[in-house]
Amino acid sequence: MNLYKYVSDAINEKLGAPVNLEVPRNRDFGDFSTNAAMVMARAAGRPPRELATDIAARISELDFVADTSIAGPGFINIKIKNDFLWNAAATATDIEKTPQMTIDMDYGSYNVAKSLHIGHLRTSIVGDTLNRIAKFLGHKTISYNHIGDWGRPMGLVIAYIESLHPEWPFFAADFDASKINPADYPITAAELDTYYPAASARGKEDEAFLNHAREITADLQNGHPGYTALYNLFLKVSLDMMDGIIAKLNMMPFDKTLGERNASMHLDRVEKMLRERNLLQPSDGAEIVTVRRETDSEPMPPFMFYNSRGADTYEATDLAAIWFRKTEDNPDKIWYLTDARQQLHFKQVFRVAEMLDLFPVENLEHLYFGTINGPGGQPFKTRDGNAAGLLDIIEMVQAAVRRRCEDAGKTLDDETIDSIALAALKFTDLMHDVKSDYIFDPAAVTSFEGRTGPYILYSAVRLNSVLKRANASDAVAAMPAELCADERNLIIEILDFERSVRSAFDSRATDLLANYAYDLCQQINTFYHNCPILREDVPANVRDARLYIARAAQRALSQAIALMGLRVPAEM
Repeated sequence: MNLYKYVSDAINEKLGAPVNLEVPRNRDFGDFSTNAAMVMARAAGRPPRELATDIAARISELDFVADTSIAGPGFINIKIKNDFLWNAAATATDIEKTPQMTIDMDYGSYNVAKSLHIGHLRTSIVGDTLNRIAKFLGHKTISYNHIGDWGRPMGLVIAYIESLHPEWPFFAADFDASKINPADYPITAAELDTYYPAASARGKEDEAFLNHAREITADLQNGHPGYTALYNLFLKVSLDMMDGIIAKLNMMPFDKTLGERNASMHLDRVEKMLRERNLLQPSDGAEIVTVRRETDSEPMPPFMFYNSRGADTYEATDLAAIWFRKTEDNPDKIWYLTDARQQLHFKQVFRVAEMLDLFPVENLEHLYFGTINGPGGQPFKTRDGNAAGLLDIIEMVQAAVRRRCEDAGKTLDDETIDSIALAALKFTDLMHDVKSDYIFDPAAVTSFEGRTGPYILYSAVRLNSVLKRANASDAVAAMPAELCADERNLIIEILDFERSVRSAFDSRATDLLANYAYDLCQQINTFYHNCPILREDVPANVRDARLYIARAAQRALSQAIALMGLRVPAEM
């Protein structure tokens, strides 16, 4: 149940006008408050506090309202009946899951033959959580890992492999795919990881090597059989590496791993549409589409379909990918998750997509994010000054968890260490405003106290332990004669679950979910400390009532944890 929406809708209907419902910081004054009287006073021609008296009386007529009071110049505080809260807690996480939209989600954006680095962390974690939230709310999602698999990096890697193994048959003019066994040409993940950096460095110093790589890129894109066979060989290695990272991050598998190579197959169709509308214009040997509007207050360069060498562009393949998804999936919306530096790129692509009547701009969303910085505030890098690899980051957090456990005298198995490290890494990312930069400090994010992933897991483990020892059932217990403040506050927090999830979806903001989970854990731990459950002196009816509250809290917290893609260990 979405308590906030339920109360708000009922008050709106009762008053016959929309009112602003707020949640007071101090619940001693009430569970909700509204400034409706202050908003309506001028139109009614009455003093706000006088009008508030009438409005409060009408709100008090609602069957779930226990009490109303007036504060200050006309604020109306509203307290909900305990029995209403009690009964609602039994179904707090049961929400209506009516399929509403089909959403293509483009996140991941991994590159073939390149290691995943820290720049892939946010697109992976935030994208996966938004995908889980959308599915939970009943939407149909199709997740895409739009891989970089078709540009010059492929030519550089093939050129580098040729320099290492010139005797391999892939480079022969008479190459015959039927005569080779791919197993005879092994490329390990560790080896492949070194090829692109080495090739890129060599290309900067060796013009002939770079030109050869360019030729290979063109030949590969034109179907060269030997290069294609070699490409397919290291593509498999690269995809296996991606799958390993996806598993380590406990992400849902992508529905489709299709990138620039697939998009390039549809460029002819998109080009035809552009020419039919006379949108392509020559410009210094390139072909462009003018996307600037008179209302633009910032620079808006043209969209480049072909560059001056006649090669298709990153912009062109992204446009072709939209055409493919429109034809293949016909989604209501497409979401792209990349870093903030691509804002201009997607504005250009979206405008051309609208010109071609593929999608209105409002149905194409670029959900951009900030950078992850080190303790000094600069982009997070390794000691040698390079962008940190994603595996390096994961191992760094795992090591920090091990040190913290050793300092605390705890001995935990590897699986538990991995679960804690995963929570530390993912929760830290999810709890920040996705558009903002944030500081990443492995020592801080692995703390078992404060706003951290380990704290969330610790709260869940403690709650699970209590319920397991009590062998608690899902049955609704009898409500006690009175609810203490801590019991009541926890129930109200539980009933805020659906609002928080829907707000996270509507705002495309994972921090709303993550910070709800933290607030819920704080209420759970306050309840745990102040409301004993299994102590011998606790009466049976009180124990049963508190177990009922704990079970409801467990359902809400477990669902929030699942939506964030965390794993709860058996013990900590």
